[in-house]
Amino acid sequence: MASDTLNGLASDVQQPVNLQANPLETIPLTNIPHGNIPNTPLASSTISFLLGSAFLFGVYTAVNDISGTARLLTYQLGCFIAAWAFFHWAEFAVTAGWNFEKCSVDSYLLDNGAMYHIANGSALLEYLASLYINPSGKSWPYVSQTGLAMVIFGQVLRSTAMIHASTNFSHSVAFRKRHSHRLVTDGVYAWFRHPSYAGFYYWALGTQLILQNPLTFVLFTILLWRFFYYRTQAEEKALVKFFGDDYIRYRRRVGTLIPFVP
Repeated sequence: MASDTLNGLASDVQQPVNLQANPLETIPLTNIPHGNIPNTPLASSTISFLLGSAFLFGVYTAVNDISGTARLLTYQLGCFIAAWAFFHWAEFAVTAGWNFEKCSVDSYLLDNGAMYHIANGSALLEYLASLYINPSGKSWPYVSQTGLAMVIFGQVLRSTAMIHASTNFSHSVAFRKRHSHRLVTDGVYAWFRHPSYAGFYYWALGTQLILQNPLTFVLFTILLWRFFYYRTQAEEKALVKFFGDDYIRYRRRVGTLIPFVP
C-alpha cells in the first residue's frame, strides 16, 4: 500500500536503487532520496536529536503550562510542538523498524515541499497572532482536548498501518508492482482502505483543534481533502492494475472513512 502528507507526501514514482548499505547507513534499496538533506547517519542522528528535544520541550510546556511567565508558551502550543516532533520522528522510526529497504533521511518527511511548511507556518502564525490580540479566544479547553484525542488516534492509526503493511508500505505511490508486493486487507486495513491517509487526516485536523485555529482548521480541511481525493484516485488505478478484481472487491467492502473521499 502507499502512504501520505500535503505536497510533500506526494513523491515521485519509486525507482530501484541497487546499492549495498552498511546496516547503520540510511541508503534505501528502492527509493532515491531527494538530496536536500544529507542522507547520512550523522544527519539522521542530528535530526532525531532535534526532534526529540522539540518533543521534550513541547511536553514540558504542555504539562507545566508556563504561560504565566512566558505568555506565548501555552499548553496548547506545547501539545502542538510535541505532536509535530513525534510525528516526524515516528515516520522514520517505523520505516527503519519495519520497512528498512525504503528507509532514508527522507523518511522523516521533513523534505515535504513548500506547501506543507507553509501550512504549518500559517497555523503557528494564526495561533500566536490571535493569542496576542485576543487571548480569550483560546480559552475553550474541550476543543483542545478533542484535538489532542484526534492527534493520538490519528498517530496510532497511521503508525499501526505502516507497521502492519511493512514492506508493502511506501511514502510515495508505487506505479510498478514488485514481486513481494501483496494486497493488505486485514488488521486496520479491514476498517480503513487507506488507514495511513486517514490517520494523517485526523492527526492534522486535531493539531488545529489543539491550537483552536478556526482559519487554518478550515484551510487544512480543504487542502487535505483535495490532496487525498486526487491521491487516492491515482493510487487506486495502480492498485486495480496490480491486483485486479481482488482490489475492486476490497474497495467495495471497505471505505476510506475520510469525509467525501470515496
